[in-house]
Amino acid sequence: MKMRTSGALCGFFLLTLVVLAAARPRAGPVQKCKSGPVDLVFLIDSSRSVRPHEFETMRKFMIDILSTLDIGLNTTRVGVVQYSSQVRTEFSLKAHANLDTMVKGINQIIPLAQGTMTGLAIKYVMNSAFTAEGGDRPKVPNVVVIVTDGRPQDRVAEVAAEAREKGIEIYAVGVARADMASLRAMASPPFEDHVFLVESFDLIHQFGLQFQDKLCGMDLCLESEHGCEHICENSPGSFHCLCLPGYSLNHDGKTCAVIDLCAEGKHDCEQICVSSPGSFSCDCNKGFKLNDDKKTCSMIDYCSFGNHSCDHECVSVLNGYHCRCSEGHRLLEDGKTCQAIDLCAEGKHDCEQICISAPGVFTCDCNEGHTLNEDKKTCTPIDLCAEGKHDCGQICVSAPGVFTCDCNKGFKLNKDKKTCTNMDMCNTVQHGCEHQCVSTPGSYYCICPEGQLLQEDGKSCGTCKSANIDLVLVIDGSKSVRPQNFELVKKFVNQVVDSLDVSAHGTRVGLVQYSSRVRTEFPLNMYQTADEIKAAVMKVDYMEKGTMTGLALKHMVENSFSEAEGARPSSRNIPRIGLVFTDGRSQDDITEYGRMAKEAGITMYAVGVGKAVEDELREIASEPVEKHFYYTSDFTAISTIAENLKLNVCPEESQGEIEVKDPCACESLVEFQQATMSSLEQITQKLSAMTARLEQLENQLLSRK
Repeated sequence: MKMRTSGALCGFFLLTLVVLAAARPRAGPVQKCKSGPVDLVFLIDSSRSVRPHEFETMRKFMIDILSTLDIGLNTTRVGVVQYSSQVRTEFSLKAHANLDTMVKGINQIIPLAQGTMTGLAIKYVMNSAFTAEGGDRPKVPNVVVIVTDGRPQDRVAEVAAEAREKGIEIYAVGVARADMASLRAMASPPFEDHVFLVESFDLIHQFGLQFQDKLCGMDLCLESEHGCEHICENSPGSFHCLCLPGYSLNHDGKTCAVIDLCAEGKHDCEQICVSSPGSFSCDCNKGFKLNDDKKTCSMIDYCSFGNHSCDHECVSVLNGYHCRCSEGHRLLEDGKTCQAIDLCAEGKHDCEQICISAPGVFTCDCNEGHTLNEDKKTCTPIDLCAEGKHDCGQICVSAPGVFTCDCNKGFKLNKDKKTCTNMDMCNTVQHGCEHQCVSTPGSYYCICPEGQLLQEDGKSCGTCKSANIDLVLVIDGSKSVRPQNFELVKKFVNQVVDSLDVSAHGTRVGLVQYSSRVRTEFPLNMYQTADEIKAAVMKVDYMEKGTMTGLALKHMVENSFSEAEGARPSSRNIPRIGLVFTDGRSQDDITEYGRMAKEAGITMYAVGVGKAVEDELREIASEPVEKHFYYTSDFTAISTIAENLKLNVCPEESQGEIEVKDPCACESLVEFQQATMSSLEQITQKLSAMTARLEQLENQLLSRK
């Protein structure tokens, strides 16, 4: 016996009451009540207390009810069971497909006229009438209408409860002497809808009159806004929503959701589950094919297709194949053909000079003028210089099996390619000295006139060496700059770096970025080459936000030019330069720290672009302002500023890291250079005189012989 919901059964009860109401006389033709499929069984009391004329009234009552129902095997099925001390099926649910044969069957009923075993009758209906053999349909409401006039002679409460638990909806109609307590024990709740008591059989039709207008008035699925997403199924006085196959009804009772077996894991696909409403199919990942079981997958063997064209061996892989060569061979660029491995050509050998290749192996040999050592790998050159087999005047330069002659520094090789002659470098080379060239054995150096210094190129003279400075660049990273323009700012910084002589003892560069806060990107002592600085600049991240230029100047004065961050001691008088780049008005005061920077001896340059305020730039810049202040309206023009920017600062007190070797003897580097050159010239003259005297003595000795 299948279970059915109470709501569905309650609906049929109302229908039954309607048809009971139809038992009263009507003037016109009977209208069929619209209802869903129902399996209805009349359980009628034919005990001896029911008089013959009363049983005839009950017989007419059932016929009148049936005349209002839509009788049929696919609509309402009706069965009739009578009981007294025993129970007998007059006809089953599947016995009659139309009203006429059903009425004929009712008219042929002969009363049993015995006791009143109502409990036994309910159990019989539950176990025999509502079965598949008896015509009961799955998912169709089961309804029993019990009509009795007396008190049961057996227990009905327990068996009625069991029937209700199995989904049977029970209506109890009592006539005359019927016991109300027994009726309530049999009927389904709520009792006000399922229990009826009338005074006599003549009045039995009256209990259903109140339900006629409710149940037989309209088809709510057709005549109302039911809101069902898929299917509306009418029931007496109501309706309920259903879903198409593969969908389930949502909690709102109206909309439908796809039954996704893949998402619920209710599948046995090995790789891919393809969902459809209430069903699924299996598929495979790229490079795999579905097996005959339509569930598991196998990798596609592309080599088995026979179109790979591999020279040696084909190896199948996911989504394709690749070719492989036998040992001692390598795969060529076409990915198919193979070539013997030349270990010598591939450098896979340890021969010092010559590798002689054979397929997969090699042997070593030596170049001409060399001999192969015992290890069969390295070579030893034949060194004629070391063996004294040469006639060079000064230097013998060995080559395997041969030699050439050379001279010491400051000498040149004569035409005989063996002997050497001393040479004056200042007279024999393009020395490029701006003022004076001084020769030394094998070399030369430049000197400058008194009052000037030799510059970093070692040739030119000037009053200042500008290569040695401590430079801190302070760049604006506020949101008004924009990311693309910030990249131009970084290129501007690198153009400035390109113009400097960056080294540990020359120019040092530090970088600070500011917006609403200030961040040291790298201090003065972090990098010692221009390439390192430029690479670090390009890695700087854009800060965005506000424009706190005053805060940036404070950071520069208090931190960037400290010895902790790489600034050289002020006692060494190395120039300190601050270059501030901005594109807009500062959101804080710059006056105090702009002044403090210049008072601290920092030479300040101000570079502005776009919406930069000229008055602020001039307040930052050192005197004379026109030489320390630059402005352009377009970011793309800042490269021109970088080209024109000259960071030449020369303090009167010092020229950078120039060291005087003997400060006690010389008041200036120029004096030291001139004194040294004078001494060297005197020594050279004395050596020349001694050489002439020795040659004279040698000639005198030879003449005496």
